[in-house]
Formats: sequence, C-alpha cells, structure tokens
Amino acid sequence: MSRLPPIDPQLLDAEQRVVYDAIASGPRKGVRGPLAVWLRRPKLADRAQALGRYCRYDSSLPPRLSELAILMLGKYWLAEYEWAAHKPFALEAGLAPAIIDAIRDGAAPPFAAADEALVYAFIGQLHQQHRIDDALYAEAVALLGQDGVVDLVGIAGYYTLISMTIKVFEVPPPAGVAPELPSHTA
Repeated sequence: MSRLPPIDPQLLDAEQRVVYDAIASGPRKGVRGPLAVWLRRPKLADRAQALGRYCRYDSSLPPRLSELAILMLGKYWLAEYEWAAHKPFALEAGLAPAIIDAIRDGAAPPFAAADEALVYAFIGQLHQQHRIDDALYAEAVALLGQDGVVDLVGIAGYYTLISMTIKVFEVPPPAGVAPELPSHTA
C-alpha cells in the first residue's frame, strides 16, 4: 500500500486541477503512479510530467531503446510499478521477451542488435561506475549520435526520479499486475 492515499480528483485545488487535466488529456490518458504523488506539489508535477512526456514520446531514440533503458532503471531501483507499466510498452516496441526476462532475472541479455547492447552497457556502466568511460562514450556517439546520448542521459535521469518516487512513497504496481521483481536486493 502506498504511503500517500490517492487524491480525490473532485478535491483538487485550482493549480492541481490544471496539471491534472493536462496529464489526463495527454498521451498518458490518466494520472497514476508517481504522477499522482507529484500532484501534491503541482509545480513539481507540471515540470516533471513535461520532462517525462519528452523522454517518453519525443526523444530521438526509438521506443525499443528508450524502453530498454526504462526497464533497466526499473530493475536497478526494484521499482515494480515502473517495471509493470513499461514491460508491455517494451514488448510493443519490439524488445525481445528473452531480453526483458534476462534483465528481470539479472542475467546477461541475448542481444542481437548492437544498439540494444550499447544502451545496456551505457546504463549499466552509468549506475555501476557513476560515469561513462571514453571508449563507451565514443561508441555511444557513433551509434546513437550526440542527440541520442543526450536523450539517453535524460531518460536515465527522469526514470531515476520516477523510480525514487515509487520506492519512497511505496507506489504499488498497477491493479491486476503480479509483481515480477524482488522486493529488495540481497
């Protein structure tokens, strides 16, 4: 159960209502999960949802790669809501089920595409070493372009914020979705 009860949309103040309506009428088609948490601070919700809309819908990266990065961040943070919300999008975007399962299980994914292996290495190194070495950076720019690398870092930052929100406020997975990730690291 979440640490914060859901906000009744009928009880929103004017500032919250504007943000709520903007989110609900956009491509997300609803205010749930971490966005519902942020709605308690409407300026945060407004700015964060705008960044999220860019990262999710307007990035220079194809959805297959952005969803791969998002799943990796969900797994890294053990953010079940994020994993459950994005696994269907990753499948729809063409990410192989075996890759998704390997990430979930902490195994080496069977990548056939060089760009997927690169995103996996980039996000992995960023979280393990808190930096990107020169060789991987050069490979990322060569394969994704400078704009793609900037967008990949933006996606990593935004979905880290999402995952932190999920973990701190104990946002449960969407209704009817069985948890797949461990609840904590060993």
